Amino acid sequence: MTAPGDVPATPRRAGGTPAVREAVTGDAAEAAALAEIARAALVHDAAEAADLVARLADPPADRSWTALVTRDLDGVVFASVSGRDPRVGHVDLLAVHPAAQGAGLGRALLVAAEEWLRDRGAVEVRLAGNPPCYAWPGIDVRHTPATCLAESLGYRRYHVAVNMTADLTGDLAGDLSADAGAARLEERGITVHAAAPGDRAAVRDFVAAQWHAGWAWEAERATGCHYALREGEIIGFASWGARPAWFGPMGTAPAARGLGVGGVLMRRCLAEQRAAGLGSVQIGWAGPLRFYSREIGAYAERVFWLYRRDLPREASATGTDPLTDPLTGLRRGRRP
Repeated sequence: MTAPGDVPATPRRAGGTPAVREAVTGDAAEAAALAEIARAALVHDAAEAADLVARLADPPADRSWTALVTRDLDGVVFASVSGRDPRVGHVDLLAVHPAAQGAGLGRALLVAAEEWLRDRGAVEVRLAGNPPCYAWPGIDVRHTPATCLAESLGYRRYHVAVNMTADLTGDLAGDLSADAGAARLEERGITVHAAAPGDRAAVRDFVAAQWHAGWAWEAERATGCHYALREGEIIGFASWGARPAWFGPMGTAPAARGLGVGGVLMRRCLAEQRAAGLGSVQIGWAGPLRFYSREIGAYAERVFWLYRRDLPREASATGTDPLTDPLTGLRRGRRP
């Protein structure tokens, strides 16, 4: 990595666009370089940057994905095709080292990702999480340059997602014991268990049947996973560690909701995360805010904007596709 103020000239190809190539993620030195780009650029997630890169480079086996880098290894973009709808592509991570920012690398990487996705049949690109293997739900609202880049290329905001934070050091720290709740469940014939390696397949199958394969993949790979049994049947699960400092996913079968199963399983997971040295955890892409707020005092903290735009069949000569601004009706494309 170059130091600030010592940025080399950016290599460019025909048309003045910075050169981009496919990363060799299986090479240890290159993987370390990508992790360093992420660590330096992702100021709100620096501690998890290396894990983020490793996670995106190890998605479900059936995922079509790539990592593209600038020739000097000072910028990277991860892109993938949706497993639910192959016509939809995702930009999973875009990072440029601070020492190389301002030279158009982010734009070049994003355009290259669009071209890669178009070649694989995508007709829409989303700057949004591609479950089950994603970095964030969308663009953190604090990342103003990323938002400006997206909107300059014609991306439209279509959804808002929220991460909640649970403090494991304050009042909640003394309230993570699930023993009393587990005892009440046992009176109803419900037992709770840590998912040993031999139990993961059964938990995976339960999650896939009740929800979807994405959650099943996360639960099977999670650092910690707990489940509840009634009459020999799994009725709920909770997991953590698909991202080290993240809790979830979790869920209770419809027939068992309202019994307190989710609260007990969640507390068992959070207690493990606290024992692992975490002072707080994030509940990613949180759905029932009221549940988490009431149960553990979690609060909404990180907000993400989700963006998307259509991909015409052919890119324009500038490398981007002019679009009609939905507000003004004017054609919008890349500025010279």
